[in-house]
Amino acid sequence: MKNGIEGISKLWFWLALSLFVVMFLLLMVQIDRQWTRMNEMTRIMEEQAKDIRATRGLLRNLEQTLRTAEFSRNPNSQPVSPKDIRGTDAFERARLAAEKEDYAQGDWLMMAFASNIRTLTPLVSADAYSSEVQQYVLESLLVRNPDTLEWNGLLAEDWSTSSDGLTITFALRRDITFSDGEPLTARDVEFTFNFIMNEAIAAPRSRAYLSRMERVTALDDYHVEFVFKEPYFNSLQLAGSIDVLPEHFYGRFLDDPQTFNESRGLLLGSGPFRLSNPEGWSPDKGVVELVRNPRYWGPVSASFDRIVWRIIENDSARLTTFRNGDIDVYSARPREYQNLLDDEGITERSQNFEYMSPTAGYSFIAWNQERGGEKTIFADKRVRMAMSMLTDVDRVLEEIFLGYGQPAASPFMPGSAQHDEANQAIGHNIDRARELLQEAGFQDSNNDGILETPDGEEFEFSLTYFQDSDDTRRMVLFLRDLYARSGIIMKPNPTEWSVMVENIQQKNFDAITLAWTSGIEIDIYQMFHSSQTVEGGDNFINYRNPELDAIIDAARAEVKEEERMKLWHQAEKILVDEQPYTFLFRRNTMAFIDRRIHNLQKTGLGLNLMSVPVEIYVPAELQHRR
Repeated sequence: MKNGIEGISKLWFWLALSLFVVMFLLLMVQIDRQWTRMNEMTRIMEEQAKDIRATRGLLRNLEQTLRTAEFSRNPNSQPVSPKDIRGTDAFERARLAAEKEDYAQGDWLMMAFASNIRTLTPLVSADAYSSEVQQYVLESLLVRNPDTLEWNGLLAEDWSTSSDGLTITFALRRDITFSDGEPLTARDVEFTFNFIMNEAIAAPRSRAYLSRMERVTALDDYHVEFVFKEPYFNSLQLAGSIDVLPEHFYGRFLDDPQTFNESRGLLLGSGPFRLSNPEGWSPDKGVVELVRNPRYWGPVSASFDRIVWRIIENDSARLTTFRNGDIDVYSARPREYQNLLDDEGITERSQNFEYMSPTAGYSFIAWNQERGGEKTIFADKRVRMAMSMLTDVDRVLEEIFLGYGQPAASPFMPGSAQHDEANQAIGHNIDRARELLQEAGFQDSNNDGILETPDGEEFEFSLTYFQDSDDTRRMVLFLRDLYARSGIIMKPNPTEWSVMVENIQQKNFDAITLAWTSGIEIDIYQMFHSSQTVEGGDNFINYRNPELDAIIDAARAEVKEEERMKLWHQAEKILVDEQPYTFLFRRNTMAFIDRRIHNLQKTGLGLNLMSVPVEIYVPAELQHRR
């Protein structure tokens, strides 16, 4: 009897277990179906979002066309935007990318900076790295078309210039919001100008640029007027390129400018990406991370979920990180580039690009002419000219950079209208350099092989450079040996970036090697005008030349291109003759980029890797960062 009961109990147990298994399997099937439905719903919603964006873009273009027609009927203005409204569309290239069959949103774009960023706060930041981050967050009224180099409307949908050239009026798009959801209006544009021009705000560089403007006025919510004090050749670029700051976010710092000036991560804008916490970033994080702006107003939202920059100061460490697939972009040094072209591990997972951008910046050695209120040995132009003649740029390019670059004669790009072919780069000439130094009173009076200054001191100076650039370090050591052969003691001074920035601001150096970015037609007022020797100004070598000042002022006021170029040629000749900088070279860009990333193209401005609106993407099947 007992055995019978036990048998029945086991039977019930197995029946119950079987039932549980069946119910569990049915539940899993149901869950799988739910997930399938959710995935399908997600897919449908994404498709609908694309359709909505496309429809939104069409409606915007139609509305824009109608507004443009109305705006252009203003008898007091002269339209300067192209007749074809599609030609003014800053999103054209991004829209074409989004229409590709393999286009998909998702994945992260991972990059690296060679040094930490001191601050991400607009205006008070002073390096190219912070500018690179800000371009994804902040937006301007206009952007250049990367193919034609013509101006495209971004925040502005149209613009007009008065007959005297002193007033530019912009018509803003009406559906723009900042990343926190607040609308962007003409009053934010007006605020941005007034904020920059406030002397309590640590923005001397920006104030120097905008000093030619008399005022910026919001005519209503969607029209803003820029009035210039006098004609300025680059007025459209100056007005159109201002990054618009939200008044509701930055306005509070008018009452507390010191907090703004000392801040590290106050960054909020209308761009396709945003900081998760617009007030929470600090340099000690060792990384900068932007997320896609879910409120982005543009007809094409960014493809990447995130853009991340890791701070990797060592060159070899960055390469290792790229090899491991932890970053997507690696900018190679010349010797590396040649070696990596034969590295199957690199070439299998990456695509390589080599090019000279038409806006490639120039490297230089800057000679500080006044330190601590006292003139230095570099205040004598004969000494500066001699130092340039002792600096064998051709050998530096060939032996250090393997020919991946071109010598620079001046700040102006070779082939540009600003450059006069008659103004050639200073060549290597040891004999003439020694003659100039002798004329300036330098001699080896005790025959120890070292030149003495007119005051009897040894000709000795330190050359400050960024410590984590191997190529720069090798160049400085090479120059040390060159200078030593002529009796000059140059002491290399490797310095971390944050300290370099402080030294520049305080003008606390003998000589320093850096690079400036360039442009299609650049304004040299900021670097070489005597007025910019003020604290925080970019004439950090205390170079003063009244003749050059007058020419720069005249060129900036000359709206006729032919006449303006004659003035720039005169300015260039003075810089060649005076050598406030020893102009070194412009370097090719050599980059390896992960093959996951599609739609990489060379444009009239160079590779579109950093272009905004974002054109590059990772197809869904290649995405691996979620």
